[in-house]
Amino acid sequence: MPGYALTVGSTITCMHGGRAQATAPSPRVTIAGQPAIVQTTTYAVAGCTFVPPAGNGPCVTAQWIVAATRVTSGGAPLVLQDSQAICTPTGTGLLVAVTQPRVRAT
Repeated sequence: MPGYALTVGSTITCMHGGRAQATAPSPRVTIAGQPAIVQTTTYAVAGCTFVPPAGNGPCVTAQWIVAATRVTSGGAPLVLQDSQAICTPTGTGLLVAVTQPRVRAT
């Protein structure tokens, strides 16, 4: 499915409300002056409120597992608004709240 490409300015959270931030965006592609996010970019999660009694939380990092199929930067697929990620250690996903509205890809 087509979706808007994510940049470092996109607002992304874990399923529990923790803020997710890219650790190393793509230096090769910028969208509206902000570096684009590629599938290999790891996210750091801060402020996750999930603290289960069994102890596999809160979310600490996240990795994108589904990204664009046709658009790449430096050989790595761009992350889109509808891409999927998995948080460690909880195994839950990330939610994209806000992204740029200029570049759309598949």
